[in-house]
Amino acid sequence: MPTGDALVDRLLSLRQHQSDGRRSPHKPLLVLLALGRLAESGSSALEWSVAEDRLASLIAEFGPSSKTGRAQSAAYPFTRLRSDGVWRLSRDVPMDAVAPLAEAPVTGGFVPGLEDALRRDPDLLRSVARELVDSQFPETLAQDVLLAVGLDPQWVAGGLAAEPPGEARQRSAAWRESILRAWDARCAFCGFDGAIAGAPVGIEAAHVRWFNFDGPDAPDNGLALCALDHKLFDRGAVGLTPDGRIEVSQAFRAAGPAGRAVYARHGLRLDPRPGTALPAEPYVDWHRSEVFKGEPLAG
Repeated sequence: MPTGDALVDRLLSLRQHQSDGRRSPHKPLLVLLALGRLAESGSSALEWSVAEDRLASLIAEFGPSSKTGRAQSAAYPFTRLRSDGVWRLSRDVPMDAVAPLAEAPVTGGFVPGLEDALRRDPDLLRSVARELVDSQFPETLAQDVLLAVGLDPQWVAGGLAAEPPGEARQRSAAWRESILRAWDARCAFCGFDGAIAGAPVGIEAAHVRWFNFDGPDAPDNGLALCALDHKLFDRGAVGLTPDGRIEVSQAFRAAGPAGRAVYARHGLRLDPRPGTALPAEPYVDWHRSEVFKGEPLAG
């Protein structure tokens, strides 16, 4: 029988289930949802009737675009997480099968050794939550994901360090500065260039291919974006074409004039400072495949 520590290691190894940068956050989202339940109620137990709705919504909102039906997309991690040795179901059902899950009540939850270890040690629970969310999502989305699964981001941020200093891949502060300088500290999408005492306000360096999915701190993997456009970009509401034009997703909706102004950017060409490298095609292709939602607007 694996120890609690061994089971936690298995849980954290979910972050390694990436292939050539392909995003598959389904299992981590299920684990985060179960961690939220455990933190709130003392039990990770999650009924399929709840998972079918909540997990499917999480996958649709934070996962890559997919044509898979909602119930099926939730059934994949709900049944397959058992193969990692950290999850159990109240009765046996075939992998990926939706119909047996709906025939009679089925509840999923962490295996006892893992459940006990996480319940006894809140610092461990929030450290695991932070490790998973940081490995699967950029900083712009981490707080949104935690709130969506029922975890308080401030509480999670107080956990123990998940990796000893120096072992994790380090972000480059110089890269951020160079990206802002290359784009004249001006949002590449909307043109916002606000500053206070000469310092940019609300302008951020955005990775096209996410840093935690092997996106390098390279000049051609970055854009200067305002905080709002950075989030829209990382949510897949806005993207890029290989020739440097802005795309707006058909999944994006807005009724008011400020929101609808996003539509007007569709088809516009990026206009950086002379000599600035446009995002390279491999990074743009990754974003289009793994982040951008659905199809672009027509025209």
